[in-house]
Amino acid sequence: MKEQVEARELKEGRYVIIDDEPCVIKSIAKSKPGKHGAAKARVDAVGIFDGQKRSTVQPVTAKVYVPIVERKSGQVLTIGESSAQLMDLGDYSTIDVPITEEDREKLEEGKEVPYLLVMGRTKMDIR
Repeated sequence: MKEQVEARELKEGRYVIIDDEPCVIKSIAKSKPGKHGAAKARVDAVGIFDGQKRSTVQPVTAKVYVPIVERKSGQVLTIGESSAQLMDLGDYSTIDVPITEEDREKLEEGKEVPYLLVMGRTKMDIR
């Protein structure tokens, strides 16, 4: 799920979609309008799922897509090689969430963990 906003409404720490990938905004630089052009916004962001840096330059009046990010809680049922099975504490459904090696060290069966649901994909939000 996503919604449209103008580039001028974006803020650091919020989310934006660049190259069909949901990203966290790290910095925004806005330039003043020139003699023949409109003010522009340069957005530097990092992908939520892949960690890649991405940037885009657009007029501040351009429409950009913003993903709807749901923060949820789940209880760890099982821990596998590359994924963990969580039971959502809101609707008690079970979901498989991909995990990294360092995430696996922090997880414990039966423990409650936060996770993100973005555009039909999930990611652990372990800090």
